[in-house]
This record gives sequence, structure tokens and C-alpha cells, in this order.
Amino acid sequence: MEKSVGLCFSMAPLFLLLGFVVPMALAGGHDYGQALSKSILFFEAQRSGYLPRNQRVQWRGNSGLSDGKISGVDLVGGYYDAGDNVKFGLPMAFTVTMMSWSILEYGRQMGASGELGHALDAVKWGTDYLIKAHPEPDVLYGEVGDGNTDHYCWQRPEDMTTSRAAYRIDPSHPGSDLAGETAAAMAAASIVFRRYNPSYSAELLKHAYQLFDFADKYRGKYDSSITIAQKYYRSVSGYADELLWAAAWLYKATNNEYYLNYLGNNGDALGGTGWAMTEFGWDVKYAGVQTLVAKFLMAGKAGRYTPVFERYQEKAEFFMCSCLGKGSRNAQKTPGGLIFRQRWNNMQFVTSASFLATVYSDYLISAGKPLRCPYGNVSPSELLSFAKSQVDYILGDNPRATSYMVGYGNNYPRQVHHRASSIVSYKVDPSFISCRGGYATWFSRKASDPNLLTGAIVGGPDAYDNFADQRDNYEQTEPATYNNAPLLGILARLHAGHSGYNQLLPVELPALKPVAANPMPAANPVVKRAPASSASPVAINQKLTASWVHNGKTYYRYSTTITNKSSKNLKNLKLYISELYGPLWGLTKSGDSYFFPSWINSLAAGKSIEFVYIHSASPAKVSVSNYNLA
Repeated sequence: MEKSVGLCFSMAPLFLLLGFVVPMALAGGHDYGQALSKSILFFEAQRSGYLPRNQRVQWRGNSGLSDGKISGVDLVGGYYDAGDNVKFGLPMAFTVTMMSWSILEYGRQMGASGELGHALDAVKWGTDYLIKAHPEPDVLYGEVGDGNTDHYCWQRPEDMTTSRAAYRIDPSHPGSDLAGETAAAMAAASIVFRRYNPSYSAELLKHAYQLFDFADKYRGKYDSSITIAQKYYRSVSGYADELLWAAAWLYKATNNEYYLNYLGNNGDALGGTGWAMTEFGWDVKYAGVQTLVAKFLMAGKAGRYTPVFERYQEKAEFFMCSCLGKGSRNAQKTPGGLIFRQRWNNMQFVTSASFLATVYSDYLISAGKPLRCPYGNVSPSELLSFAKSQVDYILGDNPRATSYMVGYGNNYPRQVHHRASSIVSYKVDPSFISCRGGYATWFSRKASDPNLLTGAIVGGPDAYDNFADQRDNYEQTEPATYNNAPLLGILARLHAGHSGYNQLLPVELPALKPVAANPMPAANPVVKRAPASSASPVAINQKLTASWVHNGKTYYRYSTTITNKSSKNLKNLKLYISELYGPLWGLTKSGDSYFFPSWINSLAAGKSIEFVYIHSASPAKVSVSNYNLA
């Protein structure tokens, strides 16, 4: 979304392990519960408007308090979409839809984790704004602020001096995709709040009805009406997928036959039965529609539309098989196994595809059916395993041993492309940050962000698993709300397992549990026993942590831990590594020898460091050439 810049790739930093504590990713598992808590917390950092008393991200302040005023409407609140200070309606509505879907499928697991209340708060922060943005049945505000002036400035939301103009769609300026997605968000959220706040649920459903009718009656692409959005959130897929998407969610929310008929009668004309997709996201909803309709079919709700719904399901299974690499046209993956769609913010496609794979796996299990791929049936468990592999990659099981969730693990992005996190908190220094002054003082800093953007999923690596942790590398280091939203459900599922109920049946969310006094406990460390004593004070431990096949060749990722077993500081360590046939991260190379990286001068007694390497052979031979104890 910013001006294009060249990328330069740096090695992954070395992990400095305290005592014998090793990273979760390399100790045989991840703390999905901790990751879930952090991923929900991220949404509090994205809040616009008057922040509530229970705000946990304390470095943020109130912002955007005059939004909508010049248009005579209250548009205070909602979410900033990414690292900027604009409120874009289409991705915000999709974020709300996916958070709601996550809760509907895995709310029980969130409840068991103590995070359901926080997840509900995150949804309601979005729907409260969407209600404001829909002041009349056929009027919907789809943007506040504009990307052009916003991207010219680097300011905290609390200091904004950029345009806060509001842009809307109406019968003369239609936007079926925007209205359809917002209808889907309202409908999905109405199911979420049905138990906890019935009157609010009814209000959401009223808006969903009106927005669907508006979208269907006055057809057109929203970015033809709100043209200023074209540079940032262009509706490439058009509006047909959103009309089906909204109808599916309204049927799920109401069981009203009108919406079932809409799906059955318009599946062919609007592309639901025709488009075979390998992506799902804020723009292209077909795979999501097809997954929901397949659920209706497996639940026995298709009736006379069974032949049509079977065609929806065929396309849903095309998507699933493509993710597994077992389709007739498969999703591209990096050498490390991550789904790869595009250079800019690729992680959005990873989390959304992983969510669909997770829920479809559970649908198939509930129906007692396999996944049908072109070359044979596949167990539903393979879909869940695929989703887990993608989440594990995000959390650090990747060639760079990098966590792409800020604040999770030891090695995560420190220079996030995010205005609020990269500038000193308004509460620490309320001095005004000017439009261009923010670029000169804060954007250009080659240092870690002063505010930790906990839980943010950044754009992620390129097609070859490379990543540059640099603030101006917006394609890889900028987060987005719609990266996190689908992840909530997957993390809840992986953390708490299957709930034991049939996921083809109506949703029954649990009662809310009291929130713990400390809502963000530190992860319990995984302790590794010290290796058996030997004559050498330097212990070397290697293990295989991952393998994958790329272009017919098998690659292996090895983790090597160096431990100082002595009672003194280990200095001037010199390693010799032979039979290494690929890249290595975490050491400094000079000639044929390897040394501590520049930021580590010594290794204290009992401490460990780790480096990783990848090649298509057995483990390399690592030996100690020299060291000093002081």
C-alpha cells in the first residue's frame, strides 16, 4: 500500500535461550492458547474512537473523534484496517464476519480458554461501528479518511491531521459487494449475540436484512462509487460472490427459505457453482460461500436444491484439494510449505485458507464422509493437519525460525510497518507528531518499535521463505485485521481440540466465564534437561524439525543447540561445519569457520544458543574448533 521499495534480506537472529528453556516451536509444540490470547489482543490496538475503560492495550489513546461530523453522521469507532489510520469498510466487514464465524464454530473452545468474552468484545467493536455506518436502509458509509493523504503522513492515530472525509454508497452510487459483505457481517454477528444480547442480535439482523435488499436491488461495484478506495481495496471479483455470501449467512442466521431459494436459484448465474478457487479473502468470497453451502447440504437442508448444492460442494472440495496439493490445480507453496499467493501481505490468504480447511475437516467428520480429490478420497484429518502446518509455520516452524505473530516466541518482527506501534505512545510523550515529521523521526528509525503490537500477524515471507524485518518493507511487515480474524477459530480448535458436538447442528455457544485478573499470562516454558556431562564444556545437540518436498526433492530443516555446560562464560567460540549444502541462519561465517553473531559476545554458564540450516541431506557435521572460558 506504500510506495514500492527494494527488499534486502537478513539472516534470522540467533535465539538466546535462558537456562535450558527452548522455543515452543522447537520443543515439540506451540502454545496455541497463548497465541489465541495475543491474536485477539491485536484488535484492541486497531481500535478507533473512544477507548473503553477495560482497554488492555494501554499505549493507545482516543482517536478519530470527529469522524463523520462533516457529513452529519456519527462514524466514531471501528477499526483501522492495517498499519495506517483509514477505516475501510469492505475489509472491516470481512474481519467481523470471520471473527463471528470463528466464534460460531469454536466458541466452546474459546470459552474453555477464557477468551470468549474478549472475542465477543472484538466483534461488537466492529458491529457497533457498522450500525453507525448504516444510518438509512439504502445508505452505507464505506470509508473514513483516504489512503492518499494518509500515506503521505506518518502519524499516530491520536495526532491525525489528515482528511477524515466520509464516503458512502446509496441507490445512485451502488456498492453491492460492500453492502453484501456488511450484511454477512451483521447476520453472522447476530447469531453470535443471540444468547448473550438478544435485543442487540435482533438489531443486527434488521440491518442485515436491509443491507442485503439494498445490495441485491441496486447492483454495482462499490469502488466505482467510492473510487478513492480503488488503489487500496479494489473489488476485483465484483459483487456476485458477496450477494451469495450474504444470502448464505442470512440463511444460517434465520433459516428463512427465501435465502435458501436465493442460493439455489442464483448459484449458476452468480458463479457459486462455477468458480473453482484457490484463494479466499476480503475480495474473493466464493470458497467461503461454497464451504457454507456444502455444510447446508451435509446437514440435509438442501431439499430440492440438492443437485445445485452438490455443485457448490464440488467447488468447495476443489479448494480443499488444491490446498493439500492433491487437486487438478494446486495452490502455490514456498519451499518451506507455506501457501503463497502474492508478495504483498500473503499471510491473509494463509490464515483464511487454513480456517476453511479446519471447519471443512470438522464438517466432514460430523457427516462421516471423506474429502473427494481427483486422485482418490482423502481423510478429513489431512485437512486439519494442513491447517496446523500453516499455523505452525506462522508461529515459527519455518526455514527462518521466525514467528510472524508479533510478541509470540523469541524471534518475531520488531520493526512493524504500523504508525501507532512505531511512534512513542501519546501517553509517554504527548508532543505533537507532524505529518512529515513522523517519517523523519520515527519511520526512518532502524530500531525496534517503542510499542509492542502484540498478536499482529504481519504480511510474511516471500515465495522463497525470505523475510526482511524493516519498517519500510510494507509488503512483509505490515499487519492487517483480516490476517488475524480467521486465525482465532483455528487457534481455538488447535488449543482445545474438538468439542465433541456435531458441527452440522445449530450452534450452542457456552455461557461466559469470568475473565482472569491477569488476562495475558506468560506462556509456561518448556524445560529441556541439561545433556549428560562429558569432558567438553560445550554440548552440541542437533535434531530434525521439519521436512518437505519441493520439485521432487526432499529438504530437511535442522535445529542445532549449543550449550555452555561450564560454570564460566564461554567466549571466542569457533565452530567448523562440514557437509553443509544449504543456507544457515543464526551464526556469523568467516572463511570456513562460524562464530557468534555480532550481537552476542559470550554465552553465560548454563545458557544455550540455537542456529538452523536447511539442505537435502543428512545432518551436517558440527564440531568445536576453539573457545575460551573466562
